[in-house]
Amino acid sequence: MLSYIIWNGSPEILSIGFFSLRYYGLLFALGFLICQQILYYIHKQEGKPEKDVDTLTVYMIVATIVGARLGHVLFYEPSMLWNDPLGVFLPFKLSPFRFTGLQGLASHGAAVGILFGLWLYSRKKHVNQNYLQILDRIVILVCLTGCLIRLGNFFNSEIIGKPTNSPLGVVFINSVITDITVDSKNNPLESYKMVKDSANVVSENGRTPMSLYLFFKAGTSEAAANEFVNGTAFQAFSNKGDFVEFVDNNFDAKVTAEPSGTYAGKIHFLGIVRHPAQLYESISCLLLFALLLWYWNKHKLNLPEGRIFGVFLIALWSLRFAYEYLKENQVQFEDELSFNMGQILSIPLVLVGVWVLIRSFKKQANNTQA
Repeated sequence: MLSYIIWNGSPEILSIGFFSLRYYGLLFALGFLICQQILYYIHKQEGKPEKDVDTLTVYMIVATIVGARLGHVLFYEPSMLWNDPLGVFLPFKLSPFRFTGLQGLASHGAAVGILFGLWLYSRKKHVNQNYLQILDRIVILVCLTGCLIRLGNFFNSEIIGKPTNSPLGVVFINSVITDITVDSKNNPLESYKMVKDSANVVSENGRTPMSLYLFFKAGTSEAAANEFVNGTAFQAFSNKGDFVEFVDNNFDAKVTAEPSGTYAGKIHFLGIVRHPAQLYESISCLLLFALLLWYWNKHKLNLPEGRIFGVFLIALWSLRFAYEYLKENQVQFEDELSFNMGQILSIPLVLVGVWVLIRSFKKQANNTQA
């Protein structure tokens, strides 16, 4: 029988000084690299100049990053425009200096950025394709990039789903462990172990009993172990209310002596099992990529303009609208809305997709009659 998953993967691949390489950034970049190679293949199959791919890739990267970042700020954090205008595009903090990357990217903003960027490309390059024909090819690749970006969100434990008692749910514990094991050089911990409750039961509200065992290094006194458990560990659990809760609002922790003469701490708590909404979207994007690529391959010699683009808009943003019901709101003001910001911004994109698709079928019918 399937059970919920404990996710304790680190969002970082490596960290050197103030610089850290994260899976999110790697997957983001990997998406563009893979898509560039697929775009070479598409251009080759259609007899179009492959040299245009490099230029098109640059337009795509710039449009995606600028659009996604501005979209996040405008839709979710508009106060940043006057409180921290440099922070909109700077990938680091100045005081203290720390590389952070661009924290906060909105897919709806990326969509607008891509539409505008490709419009500029179609005007300046004077390629032997109109705007909709370019979009028909590019949105296939957008699906694959979206798949990898949502996988990066999963590694970051962000854009989390609502609590669930589904056996496919996930307890995102990695941010708690990161806070507890920070400063490994001076940290008294030797190791730790996360254990599910023996009953392995998830309540209706998505809470499940779990235990974290902390094993201290030889030479750590009982007083130091207690200070760490009731100080650092307590603070880590207190700051992560989206992922863990105390049992009956009490911090249930104790330190005991091990047969080896060292000390171990045990913290009993409730893990919050959540929908892995990031994975739902990632898998959906991958399937949509496969479907659209198959459709292009089957009809590439006589593809009605706007056909793939229309299907893409309807499918992707309808799914996004639906998945928002399984996700926590990203900002507090969304709690007062009937639909959250992600749903509100998805509706016009779906409607545009319907219009483009109807136009595509009408134009195909007219061409057939002529």
